[in-house]
Amino acid sequence: MNPAARLLRPETTALVVIDFQEKLVPAIDGIERVLANSKKLIRLAQTLSMPILLTTQYAKGLGATLPEIAELVEAEPMDKVCFGCFGDDPFRAALAEATPHSGTLLLAGIESHICVAQTALGAIADGYGVHVAADAVGSRTAENRTAGLERMHSAGAVMSTTEMAIYELLGNSSRAEFKQMLPYLK
Repeated sequence: MNPAARLLRPETTALVVIDFQEKLVPAIDGIERVLANSKKLIRLAQTLSMPILLTTQYAKGLGATLPEIAELVEAEPMDKVCFGCFGDDPFRAALAEATPHSGTLLLAGIESHICVAQTALGAIADGYGVHVAADAVGSRTAENRTAGLERMHSAGAVMSTTEMAIYELLGNSSRAEFKQMLPYLK
């Protein structure tokens, strides 16, 4: 079955929030949109009790996770030196604990053409489904963001948006969780 034809389900999806760090964030093109949408996805994952994996890339050099992201996520960020999360054993172990191997990863973060793309490629190689919230990823330039999105799509990742993922994971408007998310959807 075509991966784009499968609906996201909260019980088989984990949110991976990649490298929103103090020294990197100011250089990202369109960061306000990327941050706002990533925060919506974090709130959704918490509302639906989905696993959230938070990473930093060499925190010693690029700084800690942005406070506005860190305060939303209960878990400590996993620091890595590999650009792609799948090159990092602690990330793999945390993911194996959080979601079944046949699960799906919903990706948000920076940078689209480096850490997000390499994480998507690693996930696909390991048999995970990958959805990228295209409006919740960014790079220092629009060209690099676009190139990253195109590469991930060509490799088999599903491109969607924050709103698509939210409504897909909620499933219907009669759920209490939908009402909890409404303030963030307006």
